Amino acid sequence: MSTKVLITNLGQLKTKYGSGVSQIKSAINRLIKADAARGIKTKLIEIDDPTQMQGLSAAGVTSASNYRQNKAAVDAVNKALVPDYIAILGAPDVIPHQNIINPLHGDSDPDEIAWGDIPYACEAPYSQDPKDFIGPTRVVGRVPDIQHGTDPAYLVKVLTRTADWKSHSVDQYQSYLGISAKVWHNSTALNLLNVFGSNQDLQDAPPRGPNWPPPLLTRLSHFINCHGAPSDPHFYGQQGNSYPVSHDATLIDGRLKVGTVVAAECCYGAELYDPTAVVGQQIGICSTYLANGAYGFLGSTTIAYGPADSNASADLICQYFFNSLLTGASLGRATLVARQQFAKSTPELGPEDLKTIAQFNLLGDPSIQPVETPALHESLDLIKRVRVERKKMQPEAYERENRRRQLLLQGSQIYQTQATASQIHSAKMSPNIAKAMRQIAEESGLGSPEYMSFAIERPAISGMKRRFAVLAEKMSTPSAFHVAAERFPTKETGIFQISLLVVKEQDGQIISVRKLVSR
Repeated sequence: MSTKVLITNLGQLKTKYGSGVSQIKSAINRLIKADAARGIKTKLIEIDDPTQMQGLSAAGVTSASNYRQNKAAVDAVNKALVPDYIAILGAPDVIPHQNIINPLHGDSDPDEIAWGDIPYACEAPYSQDPKDFIGPTRVVGRVPDIQHGTDPAYLVKVLTRTADWKSHSVDQYQSYLGISAKVWHNSTALNLLNVFGSNQDLQDAPPRGPNWPPPLLTRLSHFINCHGAPSDPHFYGQQGNSYPVSHDATLIDGRLKVGTVVAAECCYGAELYDPTAVVGQQIGICSTYLANGAYGFLGSTTIAYGPADSNASADLICQYFFNSLLTGASLGRATLVARQQFAKSTPELGPEDLKTIAQFNLLGDPSIQPVETPALHESLDLIKRVRVERKKMQPEAYERENRRRQLLLQGSQIYQTQATASQIHSAKMSPNIAKAMRQIAEESGLGSPEYMSFAIERPAISGMKRRFAVLAEKMSTPSAFHVAAERFPTKETGIFQISLLVVKEQDGQIISVRKLVSR
């Protein structure tokens, strides 16, 4: 059997729900029973229970909001049990997102922290430096309740839906609802072509949305490239300076098909905010999807970036997620593969790449496998019938373990070899580079940008085999990233319109320019 741990802070759940915790426990037990029938051995871990944690040779969490304690507790559980899946149970007021520093923070990008769950998927100990978490190795997802919620009904409903999941044929996920802000039509069209092999059903907003007809809304794959805003149950399109609503949580409630999977590039698309601070107390789009039977939602907690006419940053991580999912990967494995593919998609990870890795999270049980796996190869069917030492071999378990081992090695390699921008503005612009940056910014429509410079940090090559080290030493390599960023005013409250120019310097020359905008 494969193994899964449900990790939660029961004391926090009791504080939120009082006697209603008994309903949540019943739903958890039902999920554990359903998992067992699927061949998944699930164990509930209460990281605030000192007795249970002591049994794992681990320290329990004594302060629910302490990031370091929560990270250490999850690491200890993983070390003791080595599960195939880690499911964090609860919103950030139960088990917090980790507080990773946003290297782009400044006057243009107000996100001081890029909140994320990726540290729980990494072997590195607690840190706020995003480059420590570029090599994830664990399959992790979050089954959230409502931030500061008091009614257990939402979490019970989500757990019940989770217990009842079933795989579908890949054909059912090939048709999609693809929504794009009109100004990003070309970028989204390329996304859909790369994932689904067609972009004929791309829906531009405006003029389309937000009241999507059932033939579109009930499709199982949703790919959304629109604007998002903090503590807002809407996504927004864009045409010129107009930002009409493109997606509305109230208009999808009760209208989705069970099994839906979402990848949303939108700023704050997966923010688990407190709905009591919102007019009408409407929960977010991501939370609404899960309440209506969506299996998973990949999205960002903060401001995300991508180009208008090509693919990078948020585009790529969402693409990689869906591409893996369509081959039969579980939600958690698809997320891990997407993170690893993104981390090795460029020779040097820029500051915008580090933020992207940090901020995109999976909401949903990581063990859910939306797309059924093709039938086992004939040789595996034969192996099933062979007995070794009186125990029937389990080829599925072996294949899963093999994949996990491969992903562990892949993550370790990325962590040890990938070059990244520094966490802080640690490089200087020469007069020539500064002049070129001003010219590029002016030609790109930036009037008064702020400038940032980042040194490129490279792992030591001493650990490489000699023949590779010799080649690496002879190669000329980029030395710095320079960024020009400007935030433009919008008529819509909460929508950020940020233009970002990311320049790479090598030997005193600019060798590449990437133009990005906030999603």
